[in-house]
Amino acid sequence: MESKMEKIISLAKRRGFIYPGSEIYGGLAGTWDYGPLGANMLYNIKEAWWKKFVISRDDMFGIASSIMMPEQVWVASGHLEHFTDPCEGKKFNTMFKSKAGALKDETTDVYLRPELAQGMFVNFKNVIDSFHPRIPFGIAQIGRCFRNEISPRDFLFRVREFDLMEFEYFVREKDWKKYFEYWKKEMRDWIKETGIDNEKIHELEVPKNELAHYSKRTIDFQYDFPFGRKELYGLAYRTDHDLKNHKLDYYDEETKEKFIPHVIEPTFGAGRTLLALLDSAFAEDELVPPGRDEGGEKRVFLRFKPHIAPVKVAVFPLLKNKPDIIKKAKEVYDMVRKEIQPAVFDDNGNIGKRYRRQDEIGTPYCITIDFETLDNDTVTIRDRDTGKQERMEIKDICFKLRKKF
Repeated sequence: MESKMEKIISLAKRRGFIYPGSEIYGGLAGTWDYGPLGANMLYNIKEAWWKKFVISRDDMFGIASSIMMPEQVWVASGHLEHFTDPCEGKKFNTMFKSKAGALKDETTDVYLRPELAQGMFVNFKNVIDSFHPRIPFGIAQIGRCFRNEISPRDFLFRVREFDLMEFEYFVREKDWKKYFEYWKKEMRDWIKETGIDNEKIHELEVPKNELAHYSKRTIDFQYDFPFGRKELYGLAYRTDHDLKNHKLDYYDEETKEKFIPHVIEPTFGAGRTLLALLDSAFAEDELVPPGRDEGGEKRVFLRFKPHIAPVKVAVFPLLKNKPDIIKKAKEVYDMVRKEIQPAVFDDNGNIGKRYRRQDEIGTPYCITIDFETLDNDTVTIRDRDTGKQERMEIKDICFKLRKKF
């Protein structure tokens, strides 16, 4: 019998969420490619995160720093010494190293970043000089990171290339506990708002002997994945470790104090978020047709929240061999997709198969144009979770759908 994880991986490839990296050449362990639906969903996750933690706040400054950074950065941060895994009795540094420059005597040792944090720290002074923020404030970014994992595994969970969403929040040392608790609550709110199953979330206080070299306290938000309880997000108190090692400080223009801020760091993995959402949303049931008490068809569907779903609405012509219906369906589709995105037009197969296909990718609503539409300009809108349909006028579609969202 197929396990839930096997079902999710199969659905993800079949429907265009996730493909194995470089599959036509045998694949590359620890790499995965996001197909059209996976790319849509990843974008929705990042957009929701950016709205919540950056553009809706006055104390957060977003940046996008370079993936490649010189060796000096990683010496100062401690990663060159401490970012290691035991490997055959030796310490194996998991950062990807390269050289910048073409001539042998003029090359510079560089590393692909294993975390986003150093990009925020090395731009700390730039942000202060440009915007003069008052403490507390944060610097945030979303970006690609790289770790040469010894044994990548568990689908999107442990990979060599991944997207992080992260910010460094700068506070006075005396206030770190207050803001640690504040961001813990905000992370909990994000989990709920995004649609991750809250009953599968557990907070783990990381033991002192397992803390990262820069951390004085860390909480892991763990999730009950099909393959076990594993870390989803992290919340770390990085003290003044990084700014001190980079020889950076902060000058308070009002109090005339100069000091090194301490840092609270919430970290969110975008790929792990997507994986947790696939697991949380995955459902199987038997949908009984209207007017019947039994004899329903078994189906798989994804109960994504609308703002996360890779497709928000699908538009169907009831029949694909009726030019009038096709024309009207195209008109409705063009109207809808101007206001609700992403939207798709689907006329492939019978109406039942189209519903199942949209259910399986998590589309919240399907609009069907039929013969009655040609008479009175009404359509049916079907709800993904219940299978119920309601009739409404075309002119009201976008308003009512936005209201549902």
